[in-house]
Amino acid sequence: MSNWIRRFGAWPAWCFMALFFALPLASLVPEAATEGGSAFARLWANPLLGKAFINTLVLGLTAGALSGLVGTVIAIELARQPEARRRWMMTLLGLPLAFSGLVIAYGFILAFGRSGFITQLLVAIGFDGAVVGNWIYGAAGLGCAYAYYLVPRVALSLYPVFANLDLRPMQAARTLGATRWRAFRDTVITEVAPSVLSNACMVAAIAMGTYGTALALVGTQLNILPLMLFAQVSDGGSDLSVAAALSLVLMALCVIVMGFGDAIASKRAGHHAGSH
Repeated sequence: MSNWIRRFGAWPAWCFMALFFALPLASLVPEAATEGGSAFARLWANPLLGKAFINTLVLGLTAGALSGLVGTVIAIELARQPEARRRWMMTLLGLPLAFSGLVIAYGFILAFGRSGFITQLLVAIGFDGAVVGNWIYGAAGLGCAYAYYLVPRVALSLYPVFANLDLRPMQAARTLGATRWRAFRDTVITEVAPSVLSNACMVAAIAMGTYGTALALVGTQLNILPLMLFAQVSDGGSDLSVAAALSLVLMALCVIVMGFGDAIASKRAGHHAGSH
């Protein structure tokens, strides 16, 4: 039975990848390459592309860095909690992952929008409603909405790292005369930094490719690649070859960011294997 599982157990996963990744990708490449690849030339000629690329990269990296930082702090706290408290904390952290990006966006609008209940409370105590009710519809609001469901993803992914962290090297460094910060930097940070950076890159790529939350919050006010792609494939879009080319560009950007994180994690794994 175990031999059968080892031999054929991965086939459902490979079939899933072929059906929902390889086949769509195989259909995009010929579409983008029609007419000698002129779709890419039309895409490069679009004056909005450069700004959209930069905005997407900055938004994704900012959301990834914020989510990685906050998620790391939460993961540390999870590892320090007793079992019973940790269980319900992890349950609460998992709730944002159950909602779609559109639901989260509408939730933020109901809370922080121009007529949101938190906005109304702030207006009641003297804040300017035109200011506190508009920030959610910009890049800052979109970044916070992304962080709402990316922080739990990072925290739950990093929790095992901190729960299984061996503190004996730090204690040994302290015994040998190292300062507390030096011991922490050379042992704990060195150990966990690759995992933190890898998870930050993963959620940054997710933020770069997400369009539902951005569409609900900022609409066409923010020029990013997912919304450019949505405009190409919506009812008003007509150039499907350019849409296919833009899809490949966005996918390449996400793959590069995730590949950077995987390279960091692989380097750490190779270092550990070599040390043993």
